Amino acid sequence: MMMMMEMMINKTHNENCLDTMARMEDNFIDLTVTSPPYDNLRTYKGYSFDFESIAKELFRVTKEGGVVVWVVGDKTQKGSESGTSFKQALYFKECGFKLHDTMIYQKAVPPMNDRRYQHNFEYMFVFVKGRLKTFNPIMIEKKYKDKRTNKNFHRDESGIFVKGFSKPKQTLKIKENVWNIFAGGGNSDKIASNHPAIFPEQLANDHIISWSNENELVYDCFMGSGTTAKMAKLNNRNWIGSEMSEEYCEIATERIKETELKLF
Repeated sequence: MMMMMEMMINKTHNENCLDTMARMEDNFIDLTVTSPPYDNLRTYKGYSFDFESIAKELFRVTKEGGVVVWVVGDKTQKGSESGTSFKQALYFKECGFKLHDTMIYQKAVPPMNDRRYQHNFEYMFVFVKGRLKTFNPIMIEKKYKDKRTNKNFHRDESGIFVKGFSKPKQTLKIKENVWNIFAGGGNSDKIASNHPAIFPEQLANDHIISWSNENELVYDCFMGSGTTAKMAKLNNRNWIGSEMSEEYCEIATERIKETELKLF
């Protein structure tokens, strides 16, 4: 059996993600957060990718209970959406993943379109390998507070029910699965603007917090400008990235160095 080469973590590997994953052992990654160059909407320096092989490899390298967050949309051509996102979601299931949640990334600054209702979202498919091992829900304030005075009934020493203390009112709830996030820009650094499709920092941050714990390993197979790596670093996670473009690798490396300087 061929020996696996040692995998360097906290590094963006300038290569096809299939080459990176080929050096990973089975059950290696806790969480993948990524967005593929879907439907050739942008050229990304002319690079393309083998989706089916990548999906199979992601299943192999993901730990039991680990998560893949796949952020994707569809192009519209000749008046019809491609449906690529759904095809990919179904193929992930064929590979063995469970479709844990179909989330929506609602863009706060949507693109304009004059022939249909304004399209302002992408899918965030959350796939799980086996039984989910980590969920750290983001909590938000309830819009409508419960104004009722609920009483807690309990038994006294003789076993008789008596009215007791008021129940503490819950003011927080788990965030919904539709996330409204500023699209493009909106990053805390300007380095990322050299990439044609900036991955929103809040999106990467919130998924990293939700599906992983500190010191675990986060992967992005299409690292681009390095947003996943930056937010993993800020949240005390280890990370690995794959990126075929040398130019984008340099952007990601510069962002990580700047982040490390601010941290230390």
